[in-house]
Amino acid sequence: MSHICFNGKLVRGDEPILMASNRSYRYGDGLFETIKLQQGQLLLKDYHFERLFSGLSLLKFEIPALFTKEKLEKEIIDLCRKNDCEDLARVRLSVSRGNGGLYDEDNTLQWLIECWPLNVSVNSLNENGLVIDVFTGAEKSCDSFSNLKSANFLIYSMAALHAKENKLNDCLVLNSSGGVADSTIANLFIIRNENILTPELAEGCVNGVMRRHLLENMRKAGYKVGETSISVNDIKQADEVFLTNAINGIRWVSRFRDKTYGNGKTAEIHKRFLATIPA
Repeated sequence: MSHICFNGKLVRGDEPILMASNRSYRYGDGLFETIKLQQGQLLLKDYHFERLFSGLSLLKFEIPALFTKEKLEKEIIDLCRKNDCEDLARVRLSVSRGNGGLYDEDNTLQWLIECWPLNVSVNSLNENGLVIDVFTGAEKSCDSFSNLKSANFLIYSMAALHAKENKLNDCLVLNSSGGVADSTIANLFIIRNENILTPELAEGCVNGVMRRHLLENMRKAGYKVGETSISVNDIKQADEVFLTNAINGIRWVSRFRDKTYGNGKTAEIHKRFLATIPA
């Protein structure tokens, strides 16, 4: 039986732990991180914890003194070891404000850690390109909360449902200006005439850790990289398209509507910048 870690304690995964009054369940009042663990090491951990604690500060969480990145890292590794997946695992760290109503005094922070083993195929560039389209059922706002990994995941949940119903691998989410923000579980990059572009944070995309890793390292390596607004038409005119997240790294897109793409430059980027990701 797999285990989870709730507020620092290991418990069986089939045991009930959350109360009906949990604020993350009631209101989406929380954040989460999806982290890749490989050979007992958390990849890009500094980016993950920086984003988490920055988000908690923005949302005015009361952070206990003992709730530190060092403590969380140890609990994550201990849990993966307990579940026998410390070689390669997907970890979800969820943080909520606690239990109660909107105006209750109890703001006690709660956290939950889960982990699952990963197939080694996640370390390779996908053999078959993704088929994607746009979800038009809702638009994402561009505000101070848009870049967070928020527990309020409704628009992405509906976009994923749309993708499944239409036999797509993923769907892009638009912002309130009609530009592309990101996809259900990834950030978007396009390549055109050697320029590598991704939606800027002001466009409402999640501030992805893999996005940040690639931007910083491609710039250091001299690639032509830009953060800007990207339209649906820009995607149609791109030479290549790829999606990024912390677990899969880079996944190339082979088709968007009636446009097809190759992956030559994407494969180069994957080989050069994902082979040695720092813990």
